[in-house]
Amino acid sequence: MINVLGEVHMDVQGSGRSDDSPGEDPRGAHFDPAGPDGGVYEWYTRGLRLLRSGSAAAAVQLLTRAAAAEPGSRSVREALARAQYGARRFQEAADNFRCIVEDDPAEDYALFGLGLSLSRLGEFERAVEPLALAAAMRPENRDYAKALRHARATLEARR
Repeated sequence: MINVLGEVHMDVQGSGRSDDSPGEDPRGAHFDPAGPDGGVYEWYTRGLRLLRSGSAAAAVQLLTRAAAAEPGSRSVREALARAQYGARRFQEAADNFRCIVEDDPAEDYALFGLGLSLSRLGEFERAVEPLALAAAMRPENRDYAKALRHARATLEARR
């Protein structure tokens, strides 16, 4: 997404994936009296709804709990990273996107999220590589190309 200033922003509304499930079916998870009602699947789906409605910080709370219960679920981790990015918790978002990339180096959306998160942290030199990889994997994606151009232009301007 691009705002009126021409900056590229991560679409925290959704990755455009059809797979919005957290992996294994966690609906059998037991109620935790110390936490929110439901199990992992409910936390995940409520977290996604909160994220889509613009409540990224609230989504972080539910998705953090879901990620702790299902640490191997890439879908949950991606949703959490998107929520963290939307809540301006860029270091945490970068860490989660990095974990996804370490598990699957061909995951273009996670590379994009990692690059954007690093850019928001002011780490443009480190942001260029994941953004370049994402743009190379999906040359038709204008958001990827725009983010890469922005990071490279920022680096050039700082030299």
